Amino acid sequence: MTDRPRIPHHRPRRLGLAAIVAAGVAALLTGPASAASATPTSPDGGRANAPTSVAYVEVNDSDLANVGAYRLADGGNAFDVAIIFAANVNRDGAQAQLHLNERVQWTLDNAATQIRPLQARGIRVLLSVLGNHQGAGVSNFTTPAQADAFAAQVAEAVTRYGLDGVDLDDEYSDYGVNGTARPNQQSIGWLLTALRSRLPDAVLSFYDIGDASTALRSASPAVASTLTYTWNAYYGTYNAPAIPGLTKAQLSAAAVDIRSTPVSVATGLAKRTIADGFGVFMTYNLPNGDRSSYVSALTTALYGQPSQYRP
Repeated sequence: MTDRPRIPHHRPRRLGLAAIVAAGVAALLTGPASAASATPTSPDGGRANAPTSVAYVEVNDSDLANVGAYRLADGGNAFDVAIIFAANVNRDGAQAQLHLNERVQWTLDNAATQIRPLQARGIRVLLSVLGNHQGAGVSNFTTPAQADAFAAQVAEAVTRYGLDGVDLDDEYSDYGVNGTARPNQQSIGWLLTALRSRLPDAVLSFYDIGDASTALRSASPAVASTLTYTWNAYYGTYNAPAIPGLTKAQLSAAAVDIRSTPVSVATGLAKRTIADGFGVFMTYNLPNGDRSSYVSALTTALYGQPSQYRP
């Protein structure tokens, strides 16, 4: 682990059990849209010749659809990737189990209003997955078969709800509780390999924190090749993840919490991202309502264009 000060990443409230159930008819019949925004985008959702902008949304208190309300002056998107924060890794007996709390499930069930409009504009939608204090997470699978069994659950959710990919976050797992396995070096690589096999065209991103982060720093480039993006996990700071085999185009050295990082700091991080040639800019905690003054400061620095809020 890094010795940087820990800036907390918010954990979703556990609101009761929720299984992966059938989505609404519109969500099932309409897969991920491929329509591009006015700003040219690359196949993985990023824009050509400028950083890919990422927005995490805490769906326990905010709507994912709000990501699409921010438009550049030329009509393009302020954000390229929207991440549903967050599903959990729960423990069901001895097995890891994908858990969707009530608000995550609501977001998925209401894909016609929360997800499809974003995808229609070329915004990729990912599901974030992190621990839930039960001793299960991405770092303690003890065999490739265990990792693949969990990857199968995640892949089913991505396919069922027409999502564009998965974000992995190694927090709040409490490895070792209730006799669970401790982290190991191979687990995250097994999981990423299994996910890439099951979701060959998906966006796979990694929130660079925890035991999985430590393992990936010494992993082979073949493991890194399964990833699309990874980003710094400490808000208000600038530090590129050090995972062998990843290029600057896949990294966000900057990390911004829209609700707590001062706009002057966030703007400075955006300008530094451009100057240093990193290909991703990660933001977290986009709330409901109009935060266009903040977002506009970022897009002006990143893309030379202000943003407007058009709900």
